Amino acid sequence: MILIILVIIVFVIIFCNIKIVPQSECYIIERLGSYYATWKNGLHVKIPFFDRIAGIISLKEMVKDFAPQPVITKDNVTMQIDTVVYFQITDPKLYTYGVDNPINAIENLTATTLRNIIGDLELDQTLTSRDIINSKMRSILDEATDPWGIKINRVELKNILPPKDIQEAMEKQMRAERERREAILKAEGEKKSSILIAEGKKQSMILNAEAEKEARVKAAEGEAEAIMKINEAEAGAIKLLKEANADKSVLTLKSFDALERLANGSSTKIIVPSDLQNVATLSTTISEMFKDSK
Repeated sequence: MILIILVIIVFVIIFCNIKIVPQSECYIIERLGSYYATWKNGLHVKIPFFDRIAGIISLKEMVKDFAPQPVITKDNVTMQIDTVVYFQITDPKLYTYGVDNPINAIENLTATTLRNIIGDLELDQTLTSRDIINSKMRSILDEATDPWGIKINRVELKNILPPKDIQEAMEKQMRAERERREAILKAEGEKKSSILIAEGKKQSMILNAEAEKEARVKAAEGEAEAIMKINEAEAGAIKLLKEANADKSVLTLKSFDALERLANGSSTKIIVPSDLQNVATLSTTISEMFKDSK
């Protein structure tokens, strides 16, 4: 019976000292109070009463959001800035024995580093240089935490909170800037609109002038063509009269008809002889003119 109890006790002790380490963790083992080994993922057995697990370290990347810290800029403006630090444990032994309370140490180191960097910048530079501040802080913190077995991957300024009066002044400045830009855009829009209207009027006037010119040309061409047709018709009529051996009286009547048409012209002047008895002579002359036109 005692033997069975001893076997059970030994089995329980051995079972309790068998450890399976997960993939994302490692165990720090101490033997008789001194560092002995770092167990990584897999099956491990520790010696009862001699070995103990001094710490279980996570190898995942960790994120710590630290509370806002008061900092003073170069132009004596006090503001609150909170930071977010992304870090990873690369050496579990140094992390366990390098510093007491590593997370608290990182927070304090972040606060002092932030104050040193912001102290060399003015307010406007602080608000517009986040990337530069993040890069400087990551470099300084990574170098300082290297003896602790910690790798600083990223540092981000989460919020920058200036004093209330500074925030109000900045809001007024931003509002004034937006109003100025709005006025500029409105003026540019009106300018472009005026230019387009003027160009439209100009094109309209040019098109009207071209249309009027073309109409006049067409009218002149039509009038010239009509005159040409009339002259051709008259020439044809005279030719027919001559071919028909018209006598002198018929030619005289045609001559008077031609005089009547000439008199209808707006710029035509006709000189009538004072001796009306010579009308026959005038008729004969006009008849000769018609003959010569052939």
